Amino acid sequence: MPTPVTSRITCPRLAGRTATAEEAAALIRPGDNVGISGFTGAGYPKAVPSALAARMHAAREVGEEFRVGLWSGASTAPEADGVLAEAHGISKRLPYNSDPTLRREINAGEVEYVDAHLSHSAQHMWFGFYGHLDVAVVEVAAVLPNGLLVPSSSVGNNKTWLDQADKVILEVNHWQPRDLEGFHDVYYGTRLPPFRAPLQLTHPMQRIGDPYLRVDPDKVVAVVETDAPDRNSPLSVPGDDDRAMAEHLVDFLRHEVRAGRMPATLLPLQSGVGNVANAVMAGLADSEFENLTSFTEVIQDGLLDLLDSGTLTGVSATSFGLSPTGVQRFMSDVGAYKGRILLRSEEISNHPELVRRLGVIAINGMIEADVYGNVNSTHVMGSSIMNGIGGSGDFARNAYLNFFVSPSTAKGGAISSIVPFASHVDHTEHDVHVLVTEQGLADLRGLSPSARADVVIERCAHPDFRDQLRDYVGRARRERPTARHTPHLLDEALSWHQRYLDTGSMLDGGSLLEGGRA
Repeated sequence: MPTPVTSRITCPRLAGRTATAEEAAALIRPGDNVGISGFTGAGYPKAVPSALAARMHAAREVGEEFRVGLWSGASTAPEADGVLAEAHGISKRLPYNSDPTLRREINAGEVEYVDAHLSHSAQHMWFGFYGHLDVAVVEVAAVLPNGLLVPSSSVGNNKTWLDQADKVILEVNHWQPRDLEGFHDVYYGTRLPPFRAPLQLTHPMQRIGDPYLRVDPDKVVAVVETDAPDRNSPLSVPGDDDRAMAEHLVDFLRHEVRAGRMPATLLPLQSGVGNVANAVMAGLADSEFENLTSFTEVIQDGLLDLLDSGTLTGVSATSFGLSPTGVQRFMSDVGAYKGRILLRSEEISNHPELVRRLGVIAINGMIEADVYGNVNSTHVMGSSIMNGIGGSGDFARNAYLNFFVSPSTAKGGAISSIVPFASHVDHTEHDVHVLVTEQGLADLRGLSPSARADVVIERCAHPDFRDQLRDYVGRARRERPTARHTPHLLDEALSWHQRYLDTGSMLDGGSLLEGGRA
């Protein structure tokens, strides 16, 4: 008898390939490269990774190794990255990760981590730089009668995984709103060099693609039905430092409008994930700005707030990244957002050509910056990966105006976010426009490195560390009289990081005294 067609799988051909998660996972072999859906905890497969992890555990119990290369759009969730890392089943991971279990394995050298620019990941795979893709495991909201796929809450690299994989496993998630149909714009005009053509997109909300994902039905080996939520992480209430940084940034945007460097409606906004980004959005909601647009990666609650208030007319992204409260708001009235939200493949949402053409204002976090404007957004103390560069480089290098934001200190004041020399450099001084901490804002545009140092120290460094920074730069200028363009004392440039590793504090003297300061 033919397999019955469900409400979410209306293609008879693919409905005939329904399977359990265990049956689907059995089609993945040790050593395979597996591309999974998912971006910032949205739209990742909910069932197959756990079933695959169970096979990996069973293999380890009998002394066999079962590991796969794991590729995604960005971070996923404990039910994907987490369970596979706990099973010691990942040999290589790219292009971004935020799972704590997997992070430990990467920093322990157990997993090879390729920390790639998000705009590069799909094309580099297509170029053959990463090897062959054996299996794609992609979550969708529905399968249409003609075999087209309604994407779920993220698009990420799904188009490329579906195109390039030998075998495809689909997860059809009934938790995802069926009304997501029409929210997506998947561009199928990409080509390999030398046959590329310009992308005809001149406004953040312009459609240039299709509302559906395509897949060769002959490659689909299993269709698994699920009903499970995304990883909807609650957001912390912005603290005083977050609000201070947001106020500095919004005031600076006012300054740029008054100076005639951007229109009163600003330029399309991009913001990274986290409390500062949401605080900035709240600051914009309380400001005089209106008719704003956004060309970004992730839709957090702050962007939803701006859409609800009418301050924001539309947002183009590749994924949702909402809190549980934000998800409830969105799902209670999905139709109200249709036409005001577009989800694209990350090779489009992060495309350097489009970021530059649209004149995006980029706002991203950092771990540290040095006095000359080099920014570290990925590594703690120079060696331990935190999450990855993500899309920050895609936007920062090509933005009309970019901001890097961070509290001026960490670990209760033991660590300065402004240091003599960044212990790892993701964004060089040539790409960094504005640094922001709760202390203030340093506009580095048009300044030489030496001039930057004075501005960064006075406006962004915490008062507890300013004298140390002034002393370092002053001695470097005096002791390197023929190297004053970017003066460094090479034997001291990373001494602050070493001091923290040795004593638990970057403060000169090596320890925090009563009251939290030396």
